[in-house]
Amino acid sequence: MIAEITHLGHRYRVDLSQPIDLSIPLHDGSDQLRAWGLDPVTMEPVEYNGQRYSVKDGAPVNFRTIRFNPHGHGTHTESVGHISPEVHPVGGLLPRYFFLARLVSILPEQRRAPDGRMDRMITLEQLRGALDGTPPEALVIRTLPLETGLDHKDWSNSNPCYLQSTVCGWLRSIGVQHLLIDVPSVDREEDGGLLASHHAFWGFPDTVDLKRTITELLHVPERIPDGHYLLELQVANFVNDAAPSRPVLYALLK
Repeated sequence: MIAEITHLGHRYRVDLSQPIDLSIPLHDGSDQLRAWGLDPVTMEPVEYNGQRYSVKDGAPVNFRTIRFNPHGHGTHTESVGHISPEVHPVGGLLPRYFFLARLVSILPEQRRAPDGRMDRMITLEQLRGALDGTPPEALVIRTLPLETGLDHKDWSNSNPCYLQSTVCGWLRSIGVQHLLIDVPSVDREEDGGLLASHHAFWGFPDTVDLKRTITELLHVPERIPDGHYLLELQVANFVNDAAPSRPVLYALLK
């Protein structure tokens, strides 16, 4: 299905029949994606009045209780409520769900941190070099080298790649509204609670920015080339600072 959209005086054609899903499935069991030292997701049948609500156990329906953490168990989107005293809900934050996006792939630089560990960091110079022309509404960052098995990777205590805080301040200054990345956080796993990149992107505490979002733990398929896309960002309507989300890209047609 081909659709036409107009944005800032420019007209684009989009094939809505070819979605590119960037979300990672959420499932139970030990062989699953997680971060921050969390226990695995659980999806357990409800037990009530002696009945275990699983069809294979004789119940008329499957009726399971799910226990998970949106920050560490899959693709999720955050609001400024992640770092502010007030938990500004992300579920009802977006006034629309489609945005012009740019996908870039970047091999992080290796730098030694003050604690002696070798960090992998995306720098301001790298991102400036990758983004030429008009700043996108949404930026999707795919980190290199590409990994397999992301749907069951345990990121805990692995010191993943992160963004230099000046990157996030610059993205804010040029008008990027939505930042998406395939690692657990835009900040270092152990940073003493600074969360400098989160603060820089939202401009907090100088302002409470209820327009920008950060999406983490997504997966960009290897077959998808860098370039310009239409992003559909659907976020579960949780009254919480973060919620499971399903970012989907659509190719822009010539």
